[in-house]
Amino acid sequence: MALENPCQEAAKSKPLFVTIYATVIVGIIFSSFYVFSAIYSSEPPDARISISTSPSRGDSLLQAPNSSPSTGLSTHSVSPVNPQSTNLKPIWEPPPKSKKMPPIDSFRLRKELVEQRVKDNTIIVTFGNYAFMDFILTWVKHLTDLGLSNLLVGAMDTKLLEALYWKGIPVFDMGSHMSTIDVGWGSPTFHKMGREKVILIDSILPFGYELLMCDTDMVWLKNPLPYFARFPEADVLTSTDQVIPTVVDDRLDVWQQVSGAYNIGIFHWRPTESSKKLAKHWKELLLADEKIWDQNGFNDILRMQLGPSVDDESGLFYAYDGNLKLGLLPSSIFCSGHTYFIQAMYQQFKLEPYAVHTTFQYAGTEGKRHRLREAMLFYDPPEYYNSPGGFLSFKPSIPRSLLLDGEHSVESHFDVVNYQMKQIRTALAIASLLNRTLVMPPIWCRLDRLWFGHPGILEGTMTRQPFICPMDHVFEVNVMLRDLSQQEFGPHIDIREYSFLDNPALPLKVKESWLDVQLCQVGSKDCHATSNSSAAGLLRFPKHGSEKTFKSVFSPFKNVKVINFMSIQDAFLGFAEKEREQKFEKRVKRYVGIWCCVMNNTPGHIYYDMYWDKKPNWKPLPPQKPEDDHPPV
Repeated sequence: MALENPCQEAAKSKPLFVTIYATVIVGIIFSSFYVFSAIYSSEPPDARISISTSPSRGDSLLQAPNSSPSTGLSTHSVSPVNPQSTNLKPIWEPPPKSKKMPPIDSFRLRKELVEQRVKDNTIIVTFGNYAFMDFILTWVKHLTDLGLSNLLVGAMDTKLLEALYWKGIPVFDMGSHMSTIDVGWGSPTFHKMGREKVILIDSILPFGYELLMCDTDMVWLKNPLPYFARFPEADVLTSTDQVIPTVVDDRLDVWQQVSGAYNIGIFHWRPTESSKKLAKHWKELLLADEKIWDQNGFNDILRMQLGPSVDDESGLFYAYDGNLKLGLLPSSIFCSGHTYFIQAMYQQFKLEPYAVHTTFQYAGTEGKRHRLREAMLFYDPPEYYNSPGGFLSFKPSIPRSLLLDGEHSVESHFDVVNYQMKQIRTALAIASLLNRTLVMPPIWCRLDRLWFGHPGILEGTMTRQPFICPMDHVFEVNVMLRDLSQQEFGPHIDIREYSFLDNPALPLKVKESWLDVQLCQVGSKDCHATSNSSAAGLLRFPKHGSEKTFKSVFSPFKNVKVINFMSIQDAFLGFAEKEREQKFEKRVKRYVGIWCCVMNNTPGHIYYDMYWDKKPNWKPLPPQKPEDDHPPV
């Protein structure tokens, strides 16, 4: 049919045009009102988040050159996320203070509750108890900063449920009635948590939604949903503990070459009959035997049959009963604690990581939290960045020869670590004396740390030597943060991670309140025990300072937020009182851990010793007798 005159067409459509135009104008006015009211309205204090996810290493070991801006999170207050769907209620938008807490029964897991958070038929879920509240906030913050709001958090205790509800985070009650404290890895309650995960998966899959199930000790760095969509035939996509690369791009890992365990900290389930059958079988297996670890059970039943490949291209393969289609997420970009923190595998392959899971670490939950803090991936409240007594930092000094010369051996590893440890011991003493929080330095290692004998690094991995190792490789982070008896161990010494002063969340008032201290030889020019600065922001201070000298010189700087020693060797003679020196020694001896492990030797571990230099002929050797197998305390 021929078109009529354009003017006649416009005239006929005028009422429709006016209606549409009016609707658009009203929408713009309403949106503008909402935006301005959100900006200028007072925000509940509990809704404020301060977080940074900038890569942490100054030597760029953890930053991919082609990394996208999506890995950097805002350090400002959290605004409600636009869910891009009228069906999803914004996250971080707390209920009105006048509203009462709904009854617990209304938070019971059911399809209608899950449906409220689903987008594109997908729901992202984690769970935990109140002890992991800060991990959960971090997990949610990373997702919402990536524009993902189709998430739910399972609360294993009422305290967590209420806390998340009042922060505007979608939460459901798991009915676990669990303790609110950290239960510890491997404990009976820990195993109970694992069973709750399996029950949860088995409960959600029949709702008909795709499920991305995550542990709380992992964070998302990039939206993974488009990646999962590349494998529509997969029933399950799971992460692994693989540490040797099988691919150099973003394809699925080659299943025939994967020797690491399938890790259940990150896995994606489609609601297929095969995946439902697997979840039911897994649940029944664990409920029948409380001694089976959930991850071992998952691996055991999946490996009942492995192969063949589904096709020549996708990387999927048949597993379990021969019908389930399984894919192994590449460990270079769905990172374990080893491929991210130790190998920085994604950086070496010039890839963007999707996630990091804090596995392959030590010192328990505190070690996990510290790892994420070192990488500037953890949420902390504003007070974390503004210690009342201020901060103490120092620039470590390491001779090139200790880092690079000779073979990477047990001896050369302990030589370089011990050299750094002596400086850290001095810094801890000064921090204790001045009542400041010590910003730990980056620690260089020449050998990896594992749970078994190895030749220094795992063969086939991409671990570079030397490398900046996580602090939990050398120090017992959990002990350092513990409230030890001050009567027995002297004053507590608070610490911060080595990347702390580079964190965008650090307030400007802290960054701008800074004093550099340059050690000098007594008798040299301008080297006097005085608080008079030789230049703006610079103080020359004599080496081998006594307790009295430190107190007199630095007391006028008590309001300076950061005192930074440009070197710290030979800075402090020691405490004036013998009793305090003994308490300090007793405290810091407990701060160090072990290196593990020498091959073909039982035991194969070697204890670090904070006072190695005080013991003539000290050598890094495993305990020679059973009675010697204890920390040097």
